Amino acid sequence: MSEISGSDTPGAADASRSCPPAEAAQPSDTPEEARARRLLWNLGYFGHYLHFHSGGRSGRAAIICLIAKNDGQMSQQELGAYFDLKPGSLSEILAKIENAGLIERTRNPEDRRQLSIRLTEKGEQEAAREQEARVRFRQRAFACLSDEQQEQLADTLDIVRKHWEELND
Repeated sequence: MSEISGSDTPGAADASRSCPPAEAAQPSDTPEEARARRLLWNLGYFGHYLHFHSGGRSGRAAIICLIAKNDGQMSQQELGAYFDLKPGSLSEILAKIENAGLIERTRNPEDRRQLSIRLTEKGEQEAAREQEARVRFRQRAFACLSDEQQEQLADTLDIVRKHWEELND
């Protein structure tokens, strides 16, 4: 199979399509390549959907929910490590969240290099709404599958994830 290219995953305009675009299929594809292309297209759709409907991996919603799960307060260093973000990138994201009135950043009096991030009341309320929405989504996301099908899908995805992790080594 060839490398994953941009044409194998949907862009923002393609996200609402239920089938891969016709131009993604190649006349020279073997049945295996066509199946791989279909799998990657679907995985791309799922990634796009999750990113845009749940705030991305390290977006505002993910950050405030993580802080809420940690009793409403964390260090900026802990957040950066959790999301694997560089300090400058995280600082930029946190500035936007702070400007929205969802967090307060204060210097640690014991170590002035450390910043403590605390949810404001408004941030706590938004985090609670986000967490409720995530619970509702998890309850509905796989309702179209039986319990057995859900277990099979989870097992299959575990196998694929492990294989992809080995591809990176």
